[in-house]
Formats: sequence, structure tokens, C-alpha cells
Amino acid sequence: MADLKSILDALNKKLESADLSKLKGVNAVFQFDVSGDDPGVFHTVVDDGKVTLVESAHDNPNTTITMAADDFMNMLEEKLSVTNAFMSGKLKVKGDMNLALKLQSLFG
Repeated sequence: MADLKSILDALNKKLESADLSKLKGVNAVFQFDVSGDDPGVFHTVVDDGKVTLVESAHDNPNTTITMAADDFMNMLEEKLSVTNAFMSGKLKVKGDMNLALKLQSLFG
């Protein structure tokens, strides 16, 4: 079972190898609400291609993504596509959907 720490570790590794130039021109806050045995909230600040991961909620995120921890980990490990997660209701988006689509480039 995935927990918040393992998700954050996997996300940090993913960000280290990601092509952040795909987020050039994007300035937004993405909040992630993770449910499961070890629920938690974290957010990323995207500032013109630079991404900062913060282990807390944000007062006013542009987009909030809600997902179960196991599904989030499967997405990071590329066992679950973002599209399939969204279409099956495993990934829910609140806020600016266009920004969420730009973030998809990091997850494959």
C-alpha cells in the first residue's frame, strides 16, 4: 500500500528526470488531496518551468487533484495512465482543467 511519504519520494524522483521545459510559461499552484490509509495533502508551485513541492495545503490553489494513494503511486510508476485514471473516476480535478492538462505532461 502506498503512503504519502512514498508518493512524495516517487514524485520527487519523477520531477528530477522530467522535462520541465514543458511547463515553461505556466504559473500555477496544484494541490493534491491523497486518500487512503495514510491520507494527506501537498501542493506544487509551478513558476515558469520550475517546480517546488510543498508538504502542506495551499490557501488558494488553481487546481486541486484528488486521488487514492495507491492509484497515485500507480500513475507515478506509469502503471495507470492519467487519462484512464480520470476517465474511470480515480482522479478528480477541481479548478482550472486547462492547467491540469498541462501538468499531465509530467506524468506521462
